[in-house]
Amino acid sequence: MSGNAYDIVKKARSSGRYTGIDFIKGIFNHFFELHGDRRFADDSAVIGGVAYLENMPVTVIAIEKGHNARERMQRLFGAPNPEGYRKALRLMKQAEKFARPVICFVDTSGAYCGIGAEERGQGLAIAENLCEMMTLKTPVISILIGEGGSGGALALSVADRVYMLENAVYSVISPEGCASILWKDSSKAADAAECLKLTAKDALRLGVIEDIISEDNMEQPEFFNGIKDMLINDIRRLGSIPTEAMLDERYNRFRAFGRSE
Repeated sequence: MSGNAYDIVKKARSSGRYTGIDFIKGIFNHFFELHGDRRFADDSAVIGGVAYLENMPVTVIAIEKGHNARERMQRLFGAPNPEGYRKALRLMKQAEKFARPVICFVDTSGAYCGIGAEERGQGLAIAENLCEMMTLKTPVISILIGEGGSGGALALSVADRVYMLENAVYSVISPEGCASILWKDSSKAADAAECLKLTAKDALRLGVIEDIISEDNMEQPEFFNGIKDMLINDIRRLGSIPTEAMLDERYNRFRAFGRSE
């Protein structure tokens, strides 16, 4: 990992970066996408469905930004509406019913902040995901593959194991937003990025994630194969312990954040 924090922010936002769809294609077999939240609409910023991890059925959910201008507009630049989070929760509850592990790929600057999203309960949709994921009776693994912005990212990151790519970021607010609040000057975004401790290295040191996924061989088949092996090992370990013990570990993992020694 090289460069300062804001350099890493720029890499996380790069248009040439792998998106959720790329990870799904590279890691899983026979992905079958499911649509809709059964309340309002199908949010194209969130894709999810059933797939095979080797020969193991799993539920996969990803926040998708798109690769080009047309796709990014269609995907709302990876900013989900409430129906996107409700779709994700519907799929997670379905996974719980059929004892399928849940794997999430997170890449969003934050939840969509339009008037319509607020009218349809954006805050409630995110809160319901946080609450339900904490007690979901099946293994949950989340990987931050680009931007991890605020509650919009956390809504798919209440998991037993959380990983970050080395040039991903995870933060309560964007550097530009933080600079605008603290100094009334968004041009100080680089200073804000340093203060926010938003890099994968910072998150690992603070105990927010379990490990950092190297991007050195990102263009090689070994990159996706390594993530596949990691997911299989984690699911086997989580599946080997009683459900209540798994839920206790998940709860204690988040309760430990910010605890002083």
